[in-house]
Amino acid sequence: QVQVVESGGGLVQPGGSLRLSCAASGSMFSIYTMGWFRHTPEKQRELVATIRSGGSTNYADSVKGRFTISRDNAKNMVYLQMNSLKPEDTAVYYCNALWSETIPLGSWGPGTQVTVSS
Repeated sequence: QVQVVESGGGLVQPGGSLRLSCAASGSMFSIYTMGWFRHTPEKQRELVATIRSGGSTNYADSVKGRFTISRDNAKNMVYLQMNSLKPEDTAVYYCNALWSETIPLGSWGPGTQVTVSS
């Protein structure tokens, strides 16, 4: 089972950038599709980006063209580069291994808070 710890969040002005990191444990990491979710009280949980073991990616319409997900299988890491941030991107961001492309499979990490505000 994959366990994760997210980092890299913070306070940023609208239009700014952040890079989130997800450190994953587990010898089977490289075979899993990984995803970044975000959670707000209003929208609950939203899957914003996924990356398959081979590197193909998929994005929610709300972040397409602004966010980029990547992975380093040698380091058991997943990243989310977030550009052109908007106030509505404010959320706690989590990563997780996925089953069937969208269903979280592992334990949830602590998450990392992203706040976009002037």
